[in-house]
Amino acid sequence: MTHDHDLVLRPTPAQTEAALNPPPGRTGGDLVVETLAGLGATTVFGLPGQHALGMFDALRRSDLRYIGLRVENNAGFAADAYGRITGEAAPLLLSTGPGALTSLAALQEAAAASAPVLAVSSQVPTAGLGGGRHGYLHELPDQAASFRGVVKSVHTVRTPSQIPSAIEAAWKSALSAPHGPVWVEIPQDVLLAETAIPVVTGGDAFPEELPPRPELTAVAADLLSKAARPAIIAGGGVVRADASGKLKQLAERLQAPVVTTPGGKGAFPWKHPLSLQSWIEDRHTTDFLEDADVLLVVGSGLGELSSNYHTFKPRGRVVQIEADLGKLESNHPALGIHADARLALQALLETVSERQDPQAPERVRELLAKVTDRIAAQELTLEQDVLASVRKALPADSPSFWDMTILAYWAWSAFDAKGPNHMHSAQGAGGLGYAFPAALGAAAADPTRPVLAVSGDGGALYSIAELATARQYDLDVTWLIVDDGGYGILREYMNDAFGEATATDLTRPDYVALAESFGVPGLRTTPENLEQDLAKALKTPGPSVVLLPAVLRMFAPTHLG
Repeated sequence: MTHDHDLVLRPTPAQTEAALNPPPGRTGGDLVVETLAGLGATTVFGLPGQHALGMFDALRRSDLRYIGLRVENNAGFAADAYGRITGEAAPLLLSTGPGALTSLAALQEAAAASAPVLAVSSQVPTAGLGGGRHGYLHELPDQAASFRGVVKSVHTVRTPSQIPSAIEAAWKSALSAPHGPVWVEIPQDVLLAETAIPVVTGGDAFPEELPPRPELTAVAADLLSKAARPAIIAGGGVVRADASGKLKQLAERLQAPVVTTPGGKGAFPWKHPLSLQSWIEDRHTTDFLEDADVLLVVGSGLGELSSNYHTFKPRGRVVQIEADLGKLESNHPALGIHADARLALQALLETVSERQDPQAPERVRELLAKVTDRIAAQELTLEQDVLASVRKALPADSPSFWDMTILAYWAWSAFDAKGPNHMHSAQGAGGLGYAFPAALGAAAADPTRPVLAVSGDGGALYSIAELATARQYDLDVTWLIVDDGGYGILREYMNDAFGEATATDLTRPDYVALAESFGVPGLRTTPENLEQDLAKALKTPGPSVVLLPAVLRMFAPTHLG
């Protein structure tokens, strides 16, 4: 009897000849880039460093496209966005010690947002592994320990022959649901060592699937089919799983209203009769969801933002579909289904019964009217007009990347993403400096459409050096910087909590002149001219900066009682 696992792919004569006579001068670094290319990578991001030079030298001998950023954390944000846009594991090449550690904040965001990033870092020479105090440059007692609490998996290589298998295992880990960042570290001497190992010509790039347990989806389908007031919360897991189409089918079959979390922006059509849009930080929406007798939560852990700062207290049954096992029932008791959102939604589509509920669209309209009236009563016309101008200027199929800034907080609730995987922000981990380098990664992933980045002046200073990257690679990113003279949202928080703000005002440069010094066109605009100026910048190929001096305010929160 022959079993499938007994079958071995036999090399062709040409492959045998190439394996027996590999080209001379190859090193461990070549094994890195060959394995990445064999797995399907075409673009890598990073920043060279002394211990990693063997890896970067090998790039000369490969067909991989290299996008070099000026700060490791920004390179991580660029890889994060590339992974989100393409759904592929984005390679991030880094050096040891300070270079590696500088990427941590970006990897935390990738982990929080389930973005597949494959970080490959150098390490001190093999003799320095194990926690001794040898005094190597960049030495840490245990570099991998700094990453274990952030990434999905850590892989330490000690010999050249381990490189292909370690990178392949990391690749699968990054792309298995839930997606996320992974860490591979390779000592300097291993990267520099000459190797007679045959050229890596391919790899198994197929991640493991995470199907739902059928007995659980059967119970969930029965609950949803018999519900009187079902509702759905769609999180980032729907976007990462490319499951928006299945979500729409299920919502229509159940006549269940759908609200999307900040991470799930675009997972459900904004203007659909069942769309509660994204007003999840609103008490009216919170009340609506609490009133559902069966609430389906797909691809969300119902964390701080997605639960209106943990004020959400569901009264009905909760069914939670989540690929991250640690998030399952972590905030609310539920029928927990550990599964990829796409596979679980398909299982529900195959088993639910169609519901008739002609009142559902009317209840959605009533809820949205309440939200509109609440915002209108706060006299926030400037903020609404600015956001509307951005939406009108941005092509419907263009992605946008938002920093942690007041306009982004508005966008989480009030911006129509126009489709899944179009709007991204740093709301997962909440670090500053995400928008512009992430937008550069997205432009590298898809140069056929312009990309928008939105930052405040405080966040812009985190990534201003990447104007050089944008110019060097001529990436089609328009950067909108809203200049309010400091950390605007922190100023609001401190004024509300303490009566005055401390350490929130900033001296900042002339952003237009600074952009032009990098060879990037810059323009100062006004709220009245924003739509026209931003649209023109987006239509002009290559990088550009649009500066909007404006002090924006947040709408009043509803979670403080």
